Amino acid sequence: MTITARPSVVTRALLEDLSLIAREVSSRIIMPRFGRLAKEDIHTKTSSSDLVTVADVLAEEYLSTQLRRLLPKAQLIGEERCSAHPSLVDQAAEAELAVTIDPIDGTANYAAGLPVFGVMMAVLEHGVPTASVIMDPVTQSVALALRHEGAWAEDETGQTTPLQVAAPFHRIEDITGKIAWRTLPLGDTILADHNLRAMTGLWDLRCAAQEYRLIASGHGHVLAYSRTCLWDHCPGWLLLHEAGGYGARLNGAPYHAAIPGRGLLYSPDKESWHIVHNALALSA
Repeated sequence: MTITARPSVVTRALLEDLSLIAREVSSRIIMPRFGRLAKEDIHTKTSSSDLVTVADVLAEEYLSTQLRRLLPKAQLIGEERCSAHPSLVDQAAEAELAVTIDPIDGTANYAAGLPVFGVMMAVLEHGVPTASVIMDPVTQSVALALRHEGAWAEDETGQTTPLQVAAPFHRIEDITGKIAWRTLPLGDTILADHNLRAMTGLWDLRCAAQEYRLIASGHGHVLAYSRTCLWDHCPGWLLLHEAGGYGARLNGAPYHAAIPGRGLLYSPDKESWHIVHNALALSA
């Protein structure tokens, strides 16, 4: 008996629908409240730096409603819903179809009136990211990726531009990007400190959405994260790989909802990935 694999539900048409939903939530909920939040509209979750606003909650509700209409059989893995029901995260690996939702990535920036935040969604099939949407509500541009079909940016007029990561580097001194060095497991802090100081330029935008977009566009070389929540990183994982980049857990394993592991490290290719990994003496 021959078993025929089901065709993927992820198509360019679906990606266009997801992009439209992201644009709608940006124009209807997120931007009208940007710079206009009252103190009572901003709350903390796990710490003083882990914020949630009324816009986060309303945006996730809007996205969830639209996604249930578009993909009624999909398991929805939203950041704010998972804060109340953490066990939902485990269902992403088991579900035939799931969608991760980060209604406002970079909430601290959004709450402070800093225009560096984004809307992130990824479609997962059996735990594997197959479609990605990262929207910049301020510029109304969206970065899109489809598994095996590439990554591209689309501006508010509909004009598209292919995304391509930067050329591989061969020297520590050439590196630019974001490295969460404070929380990464550095096996040799003296070596890591020396090499971090040698790098050309490191930055932290407090917003994975915009950091992924920058690296996928070739405006930097590396990204290194210690916290790897699905809604923060499934969209970026697919975007960077489809833009020609290379990424893996700190132990070299792929990022997958069912595969445990610490951290995430990205670079233009596998060789330069090992250069950074060795330079920071990263522990698996």
